[in-house]
Amino acid sequence: MPVETEEELAAIVRDARVVAVIGIKDGSDPHAPAYSIPKMLQERGIRIVPVHPTLEKALGERVHPAIGDVPERVDIVDLFRRPSAIDAHADEILALPEARRPGVVWMQTGIRNDDAAARLEAAGIRVVMDRCLGVYSARYRPRP
Repeated sequence: MPVETEEELAAIVRDARVVAVIGIKDGSDPHAPAYSIPKMLQERGIRIVPVHPTLEKALGERVHPAIGDVPERVDIVDLFRRPSAIDAHADEILALPEARRPGVVWMQTGIRNDDAAARLEAAGIRVVMDRCLGVYSARYRPRP
């Protein structure tokens, strides 16, 4: 069952230290949610690990081409991808060694994939769908 209670969402956001953002933008459009939301998370003390197959830098950080290239465990994988791309990302996440799998996969507003969510949850990964991580961070994480 995907995470839905306000208490669970608040705890996830408060505990997050490192967030990998799949589908991050480079800032050429500073109003694009895939840029502005990770930037806001960064401003609230969360370290962003950008993931995008064609970018080299985003938010001052080196960009990894795929989640499997990220050399560390992250707390949350934040997905800014179309619902049709989520199955492939779930496969990539599930292919990670268990010790490097994230605790949470967060699908941004408008993104749902029940089949991928069920597979991730069966592997012990919590899933949030169709919610904005930026909204919850603004609500539950004061600026440092």
